[in-house]
Amino acid sequence: MKNVKIAIAAIALSTLSFGSFAAELVNHIPDDQVRVGVVSASESSDLSSLTAQLKTKADAAGAKSFRITSTSGQNKLHGTAVIYQ
Repeated sequence: MKNVKIAIAAIALSTLSFGSFAAELVNHIPDDQVRVGVVSASESSDLSSLTAQLKTKADAAGAKSFRITSTSGQNKLHGTAVIYQ
């Protein structure tokens, strides 16, 4: 029973720590961060899903924040974002 409690506590704590590393959408270049790359996404049906795709890719790259630099398209959107750490 003690092992089950420890396992549940470990899962809960790891879930909380992953949330703290999520990249944040910013409008300006962060003063305390440096540019580390660019991510892109495509085939999105609207701006919110495009933003979500870019955020997911920024998270996967380990970015602290990202800034959307371009969007284009009509029925299927494409966008790029600069990522910062």
